[in-house]
Amino acid sequence: MRVPGGWLLELQRLGLLIVIGGGIGWLFGRPWLGVSLALVAVTVYWLRQLLMIHRWLQDPEQEAPEGMGIWGEVFDEIHHLQRRNRENYARLQSTVDYLQDSFAAMRDGVVMVTREGAIEWSNTAAQHMLGLQYPRDRGQALLNLLRIPAFHKYFLAESYGEPLQLEMGGDKRRIYQFEVTRFGAGDRLVFVRDITKVAQLEQMRRDFVGNVSHELRTPLTVIKGYLETILANADQLEPRYVRPLQQMDQQAQRMENLLKDLLWLSRIESVESLPKHERVDVAALLEELQDEMQTSHPGRRLNLQLDCEGKVFGDYRELHSAISNLVINAFKYSAEDQPVTVRWQAREGNLALSVEDRGIGIAENHLPRLTERFYRVDDSRSSQTGGTGLGLAIVKHVAASHQARLEIDSRPGKGSTFTLLFSPA
Repeated sequence: MRVPGGWLLELQRLGLLIVIGGGIGWLFGRPWLGVSLALVAVTVYWLRQLLMIHRWLQDPEQEAPEGMGIWGEVFDEIHHLQRRNRENYARLQSTVDYLQDSFAAMRDGVVMVTREGAIEWSNTAAQHMLGLQYPRDRGQALLNLLRIPAFHKYFLAESYGEPLQLEMGGDKRRIYQFEVTRFGAGDRLVFVRDITKVAQLEQMRRDFVGNVSHELRTPLTVIKGYLETILANADQLEPRYVRPLQQMDQQAQRMENLLKDLLWLSRIESVESLPKHERVDVAALLEELQDEMQTSHPGRRLNLQLDCEGKVFGDYRELHSAISNLVINAFKYSAEDQPVTVRWQAREGNLALSVEDRGIGIAENHLPRLTERFYRVDDSRSSQTGGTGLGLAIVKHVAASHQARLEIDSRPGKGSTFTLLFSPA
């Protein structure tokens, strides 16, 4: 190993001192005593230098001590390290101050939380929305100040893929959305947004859709009833009127299906946040669905692969609706001679329900928007299949109400697989 020049010089000085001490001791007939005294002198000098370093490190603001030889180099290196550390700290503090100033100007609440869950900093908006007081609350555990069971569960679960919405009490009803982001060595940023107006508008939209759908059912029932009565006596009509009346009856049927789906979707949304306590036997549900599909789609094959008997907490009707929508979609977008396979199996601690077809598939750029209401991959498809455009929206909301995750895997020309991942009951 190569010895640095400073240390080599220091070793030469030490050797010279030992030789001098030994020579002086030899003059008095005791050479080893001279060597020992020389080593003691060197040890005392080095201890003095270490003491100077210790005092300097305890008070870095004092002037750097002076030293000879290798000690001078050590003092200089420590001084340079301290200066670089001060510069780095100043830059870091400047960045932190800039971020805090930026967060302070936000309308959304921001709380910096340490790895241990203690409040490090919060902006004015967070203090107003959550009742925090900074800097008095600095170092206090956030969960001790926010005594909200749902937030405790969300924060401690450390699964922050989806935001948390909470209705807060008080003089005015407010709805807040919480999002948590990790940063640094386990620290977290808690973002709080007041979405009361957005939630109210969403509720108004749901109420409007539900009310309009309900109100349209009566006139539509009357129109459909008259059309069916007239078409039942089609042989008494002039031929030129039969085709238009048949088309009107088809569109009335389509409108009726659309209203049914809208009303069902409104019902699912209204109870989406309610906990589910019923244990649903999914395997039995699938066997019942298979019998129904043999009656409603006699020309199609539905294969079941029941690899487990796991049950889930949920609503039987909602689950039946979601799975039947997935199966009917698979029938619509695959050839009549191609089977559709439904699997129920355990997967990595979850229960997975998959609906697989060998149909036309879906391009990747459409996958993120498939569950939007009335979203069409291709308008010509919907006119051919007669779909309402709400099937996958219903599946998405049923999944959300059951704390399940919907996964979609599809390739054009190869087919599609829709998977619902549940937690076991």
